[in-house]
Amino acid sequence: MLDKMRISSVLVLIASLIVGCGSLKEKNSGDYAQLSLFEKRGISSESLKNKLYDQFQEWQGVRYQLGGLSKRGVDCSGFVYITYKSRLGVRLPRTTKMQSKLGKEVNQRNLKTGDLVFFKTGKATRHVGIYLENNQFLHASLSQGVTISHLDNTYWKSNYWKSVRI
Repeated sequence: MLDKMRISSVLVLIASLIVGCGSLKEKNSGDYAQLSLFEKRGISSESLKNKLYDQFQEWQGVRYQLGGLSKRGVDCSGFVYITYKSRLGVRLPRTTKMQSKLGKEVNQRNLKTGDLVFFKTGKATRHVGIYLENNQFLHASLSQGVTISHLDNTYWKSNYWKSVRI
């Protein structure tokens, strides 16, 4: 009788540990999913910002050209593609449409450096940029070429669509 009680107690203890660990794992995996690819790789926000600002310095003012992928002209998704590949070591799809399907959607209030920000700029036209800090994002603008803009600018604010964390 005593052995059956001990076995029963041990089984209850094991079951409670399994359940407890399972719920802890779920919570942590959810938190982990909110981390950016860069945080998961141990790249600091400061390092990431520096890489993005270096990219801006190198590409600032390069004119917008639909389908462009060079310093003779680049479009928004091409600039994001090039920046992620050359500065951040991450290969993204080439088009805004495909880039918008990546990662996990995040609320605009919770943006982190490196998140992608998307805009609906026409009936079927989309625009993408890379969030920097302080409500600013890096992108290839139709009117200014490669530039940094503010999310609270009237145009960008009214056309904001969503943000994605890679």
